[in-house]
Amino acid sequence: MQKTLSVIDLRAVRANAERIKELACGSEFWAVVKADAYGHGAEEVSRSIEDIADGFCVAIVEEGIALRVAGITKPVLVFTPPLDGYDAARAREYGLTVTVNSAETARLCRGIACHVKVNTGMNRMGCGISELPEILNIAADCAEGVYSHLYAPHDNIASAAQLALFERAARFVKTYRPTAVAHLSASGGLLRGGRYLFDGVRAGILLYGYAPYGFEADVKPALKVYARRAQTTRFSGGGIGYNRADKRYGELGVYRCGYADGFSRTVPLGEKTLCMDSFISQCREDITCVMENADEYAARLATISYEVLTSVTRRSERIYLR
Repeated sequence: MQKTLSVIDLRAVRANAERIKELACGSEFWAVVKADAYGHGAEEVSRSIEDIADGFCVAIVEEGIALRVAGITKPVLVFTPPLDGYDAARAREYGLTVTVNSAETARLCRGIACHVKVNTGMNRMGCGISELPEILNIAADCAEGVYSHLYAPHDNIASAAQLALFERAARFVKTYRPTAVAHLSASGGLLRGGRYLFDGVRAGILLYGYAPYGFEADVKPALKVYARRAQTTRFSGGGIGYNRADKRYGELGVYRCGYADGFSRTVPLGEKTLCMDSFISQCREDITCVMENADEYAARLATISYEVLTSVTRRSERIYLR
């Protein structure tokens, strides 16, 4: 096997899902499996927790279709509003729930189950509260939910202001559709708890064993990435990969993992920089763990665990522990 090996512990994913249900205190739990479940494999992850989750969230229509083809029957909310009639038609055909963020989108998605997205401060997607009457005059019969997203869930003042705005929006939508599910919180808001829980919560990074910035949580990482040794060689002087050696080495191992596999060229896994498809290290095991904790590796990259997780399984062979 020349690919890196991504070992994904679905037992840990299930345990994290159960913990999220506890934290949700009776609110619905919508599992965020966009970006191929943050690199863990959306179909396998979704099937493993479908009995726990109340619904699933994806970024684009294609991701939702993949879940339907895999046999997922629970509601699937697509975060990106349909951009044209083709998106809307496919969402209708596969029974997906679309995001409506404007009167234009509402007209495009007539007759399709939708959640209305309200902008409470992130300024990434969503309508203003003043737009809700026009949107709901078009889409009230199909509006099954209303939601927003906290832009700085670790910030008490920013979160409180967004909470107040969303409470107004949720009350207004429920005058048109009393059964609409209101949900404001992703993982950060879920960990805030209390009034931030509303009727439902969306959890992504917590499901995979990590807490968002500014929070701690009792969850377990589910992914480890391994690389196999492709060659053992005795150092003959000269360089280490593309870099000049600055010391003499003994026996070296060449491991089949490089920056084309989603690891950063500038952060060594072994000696010096990574090559596109390999790295060189002091000789260790025939197979070595190159990523066990995404937070630790992300700190070396000055980034976040989300980016690491969605990158390092780029061309891996996935192995699932059940």
